[in-house]
Amino acid sequence: MRILAPSLLGADFKHMEQEIRAVEKAGAQYIHLDVMDGAFVPSISFGMPVIASLRSCTERVFDVHMMVEKPERYIDDIRACGADIICVHAEACIHLDSVISRIKASGARAGVALNPATPIHVLEQILPQVDMVLIMTVNPGFGGQSFIPYTLEKVRALRTWCDSLGLTMDIEVDGGISAANVRPVLEAGANVIVAGSAVFKGDAYENARELMELLREYER
Repeated sequence: MRILAPSLLGADFKHMEQEIRAVEKAGAQYIHLDVMDGAFVPSISFGMPVIASLRSCTERVFDVHMMVEKPERYIDDIRACGADIICVHAEACIHLDSVISRIKASGARAGVALNPATPIHVLEQILPQVDMVLIMTVNPGFGGQSFIPYTLEKVRALRTWCDSLGLTMDIEVDGGISAANVRPVLEAGANVIVAGSAVFKGDAYENARELMELLREYER
């Protein structure tokens, strides 16, 4: 299944509920929420109070991307705020196996994110335990960056690896994705598409609808 996950980092923070309603109407299945701590990445975004307040706005899957140091400190609180998927960075976890187990114990699905320069082989021992792998296609921390071309090969290699192991793994991509370049990303094997600026810059409903049409082409 191909899934659109609009990133609220690109939304108008004054009208977040309206922005969510617009992409929901367009058919987006997930809402992507970037939690940044100003340490793992330079920026600070939003945290538990915002996620909790938005949870009542929609029944869409909350895909929470933890761009924070020592994310295990926040797993239970993020889950309590309404996260359905909790995605942590391999680079931020000393004991990644333990963190994945803790996410699953909370009742959420477990995702692992990899920065552009981090090779996929770091997941060798824990890949079967993971529900989703997020391949960052820009360096994390800021919206509006350009897609890094070499990350496409990482997506392709990861999909081939998962297929060889018989894993029906969700592969998410985040960074610089738009209607203009989403096709090769889908062809490489990604099935969860995060888009921030490409959705929320302009008419969020129309932008999300256009991306959903492109994703549906790959369901046929």
